Amino acid sequence: MRHRLIIVLTSGLLALAAAACGSSSSSHSIHAAPSTTPSTSTGGGVGALSGEAASAATGDIPDNQVFLTFHDAAAGYSIRYPEGWARKGTSADTTFADKNNIVHIVIAKAAPPTPAGVAAELTRLKRSNPSLTFTAPRVVQLKSGTSVKAIYTTRSAPNPVTGKTVLLVVDRYELSNAGKRATLDLGTPKGVDNVDAYRMMSNSFRWR
Repeated sequence: MRHRLIIVLTSGLLALAAAACGSSSSSHSIHAAPSTTPSTSTGGGVGALSGEAASAATGDIPDNQVFLTFHDAAAGYSIRYPEGWARKGTSADTTFADKNNIVHIVIAKAAPPTPAGVAAELTRLKRSNPSLTFTAPRVVQLKSGTSVKAIYTTRSAPNPVTGKTVLLVVDRYELSNAGKRATLDLGTPKGVDNVDAYRMMSNSFRWR
C-alpha cells in the first residue's frame, strides 16, 4: 500500500508541474510584443508592420504620457519612446510596442532613400501582402534632417473566434547618414489617434 501511495503522489506532483509550465508559457505569449517582419534585404528593404487581431488596441497615447530616450551606441542613433512599452529585437532592428501600437526601427547600410525607391520597396512588399496599400512617398523635413515619408496600411489575419481584423495605419520615414539608412515605422490601429505622439517620436530621432 505504501509503495502504491508513493506512486500516486508522485504522479500528482508531476501533473501539477506540467500544468504550471503550460500556464507560464501561455502568459508569456499574451504579453509578447506584436510581431514584425525584419529586414532581409541588403538594399535597405524593411518588412511591413502588421497588427494582431487577438490583441486589443490600447487607445490613444495619453497627453501626460512619460517618454524615455533610447540610446543605441552600436547602431548609432537615439529616439524617444513611451515609458512602459515593451522593447524587443537586436541593435539594428528594434521594436517598441504596446499591443497594436507599434514602433519599429531598422538601421542598415544603404544608399540615401528617394521617393521612387521607397515606392518600389512598398510595391515589392505588396506582392507578399496583398492587403498593403500606400500613399505616394514624398520628401519631408524632420529635426534630424531630410526624410522620405510614406503612409501605408495593412490588414491583420482574422481573429479565429470573432473573424474581426485589425487595420494598421503606418507612417514610414526613411533617412540616411554616413552610408546608413534608418527606417522608422510607426503603426497604430485605424481609429486610434497617436498623431501628435508619433510626430514627436519621429522628430526625436537622432544619429549618434
